[in-house]
Amino acid sequence: MSFTRQTDVLIIGAGPAGCVAAACLQQQGIRVKVTEKSVFPRFSVGESLIPRCMEHFAEVGLIDCIEAQGFEKKYGARFLRGEEVCLFDFSKKFTEGWDWTWQMPRADFDHTLAKEIMRRGADVEFGATVTDVRFTGTDSVTTVVDKDGNTYEWQAKFIIDASGFGRVLPRILGLERPAVGLPDNSSVFVHAKDSRRPANREGTLITFDIVKEKVWLWVIPFSDGTTSIGFVGPTDFVDDYGEDLHTALAEMMQLSDYYKDRFPPEEFLFTPRKIRNIAKAVTRLHGDGYALTGNSAEFLDPVFSSGVTFATESALRAAKLAARQLKGETIDWEQEYAAHIKSGMNTFATYVKEWYTGNLQTLFFHRPENLANKEKICAVLAGYVWDKSNPFVRKHKNIVKNMAHLLKIQAEAESVSG
Repeated sequence: MSFTRQTDVLIIGAGPAGCVAAACLQQQGIRVKVTEKSVFPRFSVGESLIPRCMEHFAEVGLIDCIEAQGFEKKYGARFLRGEEVCLFDFSKKFTEGWDWTWQMPRADFDHTLAKEIMRRGADVEFGATVTDVRFTGTDSVTTVVDKDGNTYEWQAKFIIDASGFGRVLPRILGLERPAVGLPDNSSVFVHAKDSRRPANREGTLITFDIVKEKVWLWVIPFSDGTTSIGFVGPTDFVDDYGEDLHTALAEMMQLSDYYKDRFPPEEFLFTPRKIRNIAKAVTRLHGDGYALTGNSAEFLDPVFSSGVTFATESALRAAKLAARQLKGETIDWEQEYAAHIKSGMNTFATYVKEWYTGNLQTLFFHRPENLANKEKICAVLAGYVWDKSNPFVRKHKNIVKNMAHLLKIQAEAESVSG
């Protein structure tokens, strides 16, 4: 059976991007329909936030409902490389902004956001799969199959694709392209009981443990006593461990001198999961009648936890621009949307690339620390990648590489003179 319904804005996906977009549009009295393929709560990666996204949640009134869940608060991040330690404190950053955020199971986090926008009156449908989209100018007709197998259509004046790794519009419209210049990485991950967690601050600290030059382990403790652990590395490295992911992750854990005894494989809470070829890209971020947000557009890499922040940054901006367009304004989507998102993405992409070249790690672990530079890098890691007053944003293409080169020359000179 097929029948047609109407809305102002159709949002595909009820994750953080979809909920922020919906909340923004709700504030302006715009009719919203949210379709979500999954049934919440559902598992998702991206369990660590960075402070910039707190501004997005605050602007659309979602802070209180998140705060009420008692998620683990994140005040910074620790990086390990053998015996070397680099600790970033978000309260000591160049750019003014939030000094903390959260780390939490995404199943609970996303469900909290979805329930809140539904409480405010948003029409959210779970188990609804988008199978086709047809555009006539900026108007569209989207075909949806609901959880009972019924097929119907939604007419909308605008679509915001917040489908994450589902990448609905990129697939349907043929917008996907290779992520040029980013490492070909894959990941294996799981949640663990963490019964050996220390009772002090050590037990709650998010850590990135570098176990090989281009391979690292994330450790993200949650407030419920469980912890997310996962390895990221070149796809051929990950694939070499085979498809028995329980055994593969247990063997990978032995690469970490710091954590190998804390997470025995018998404490894994489910069969580990694998994502191959993490980086994603598209040929364009918008078109007549639609905008791509978050992972449905581009995804860089899990290092530095930028995924949710770019999702909410793009979703909030797309919602605001769509609202203005629906009210009769002419929007230059390339300048007001794509250029802004690409500016931040390009800055963060530089830091991802320089992480894997080793140049950023050289800055992290050099001693004595340059505290002024560390504060500027901390602002980038906190997500403030649009602050051009920060030279580590404004000069991102060369500054990390050049500074690392100088430090290496300095180290070589000291070695010879010593």
